[in-house]
Amino acid sequence: MPEKITSEDFLNNLAETIADSVSKQKSVSFFEGEKSNSVVSSFNRLFGRQRPVHHILGGGKSADVLLWRNKKISASVLAGATAIWVLFEWLNYHFLTLLCFAVVLGMLAQFVWSNASGLLNRSPSEVPRLFLPEELFVGIGRSLGGEVNRGLHFLQDVACGGNLKQFLVVVLSLWVAAVIGSWCNFLTVLYIGFIAAHTLPVLYERYDEQIDSFVYNFLDQFRNQYKKLDAGVLSKIPKGKFKLKKHD
Repeated sequence: MPEKITSEDFLNNLAETIADSVSKQKSVSFFEGEKSNSVVSSFNRLFGRQRPVHHILGGGKSADVLLWRNKKISASVLAGATAIWVLFEWLNYHFLTLLCFAVVLGMLAQFVWSNASGLLNRSPSEVPRLFLPEELFVGIGRSLGGEVNRGLHFLQDVACGGNLKQFLVVVLSLWVAAVIGSWCNFLTVLYIGFIAAHTLPVLYERYDEQIDSFVYNFLDQFRNQYKKLDAGVLSKIPKGKFKLKKHD
């Protein structure tokens, strides 16, 4: 007879597993470095990773920014995103208000530039004009459309694939995202994701061995607890097959 386990016991065992994993990570002796390195060298990387994090992120300038290869550029991008979030979230500015102010300042600068030559008795100079190429918007539209279609394709594959475990994980992830979205607005969620994109990859690149070891240990324990839950609860749920009757 399989051991009966409830959902409450499952969560309690999972919490104890996480605490044990963290304590084991902290209790590793400094003098066991050579042994741990030999073990980690044969250890599977997170998500089956075989390439460096820089190559996974694209290997271009965007990867350099996310991994802080140039600290000045990365800090400037992060500071700009923080300034935008502060303007809209804390100071309660509106996008249309800032846009109109920016357009007015630009027009005022061009007006002064074009008329300053006449006031100073100088030869007229050509006023610089701002022009955005159409290819920029076409590229953004294609990239955005491709990502949306890729996401829709993945969700539909999960819904129609028949993998209950994967389906439950995706549904749980969407539920967590919905709960987080109820706590704050969409701009704050984007800002949190932006901050995570600029901190998590560089932290994983620096502490990848410790993170890989902890995650795989946690996944193994989670898999064992899931097997107990499946044997005690999920396996007892009746599964019926519905067949359509053919009418003559």
